[in-house]
Amino acid sequence: MGSLNVNLCGIELSNPVIPASGTFGYGYEYAELYDINELGTFSFKGTTKDPRFGNPTPRIAECTAGMINAVGLQNPGVEKVIAEELPKLKACFHKPVMANVSGFAVEDYAYTCAKLDKEEQVGWLEVNVSCPNVHGGGMSFGTQPEAAAEVTRAVKAVTTKPVIIKLSPNVTDIVSIAKACEDAGADGISLINTMLGMRINLRTRKPIIANTMGGFSGPAIFPVAVRMVYQVAKAVNIPVVGMGGVSSAEDVIEMMLAGATAVEVGAANLVNPYICRDIVRDLPAVMAKYGINNLNEIIGGVK
Repeated sequence: MGSLNVNLCGIELSNPVIPASGTFGYGYEYAELYDINELGTFSFKGTTKDPRFGNPTPRIAECTAGMINAVGLQNPGVEKVIAEELPKLKACFHKPVMANVSGFAVEDYAYTCAKLDKEEQVGWLEVNVSCPNVHGGGMSFGTQPEAAAEVTRAVKAVTTKPVIIKLSPNVTDIVSIAKACEDAGADGISLINTMLGMRINLRTRKPIIANTMGGFSGPAIFPVAVRMVYQVAKAVNIPVVGMGGVSSAEDVIEMMLAGATAVEVGAANLVNPYICRDIVRDLPAVMAKYGINNLNEIIGGVK
């Protein structure tokens, strides 16, 4: 069997498959279904400084080959995540976990990251400057190079663990933003978050989602994600975590050829809760099919 191991910002993963934030809770929910230690790691639910109820309902709209969500970063706040969620996670997951962090001010990001940085089980801080369905924060930091760099510098000043900045595809120049984050000290880049989408109810003539617009995800955005991963990986000298519409072992290989060191799986978890486990198990056969002996050898290997 070929080697599935990859190294993400200095931490070894047994395989590159990572359930994406917001689709895998805090892990223990899925641990009731299978041994989640089969995964490389996972990115837990987006965490903010203070508790958030999230956006009003309805929050979900179905689409062809995807979905739109506007959950709005619902979470109990960093203090409760540390006190209540991480102990439950630790009981069922015995690897470093990726902590996903969001904020509404630079100080929020720094505060939350400083708290999570002290937690032994947190391996990486995935800093989300790209959420498209909250007002007054999130994506607003990820659409300008200067703002993304400011968040990066603030987080790096209070942390010792690898910081991976999660970027938005809802921009005209993803490369300049990624390079600004790298220059500000980011240890990795994570992309893409959801695209901005909208659906309308033909009977009521009103938006289906109460928030009007939300994050569009699913297989339909995969080609956009591959393109952006390719562009950013060519431009920066730090690892890239690719995501966006990934739903098979073949998709993982394609993302890695584009330049991803590891690959996150998002919306597919909501369709099939076993999808990440199945992708990990399918990878050896797909590697053999395409003559791949070591996944590290194909990172950025598109010709």
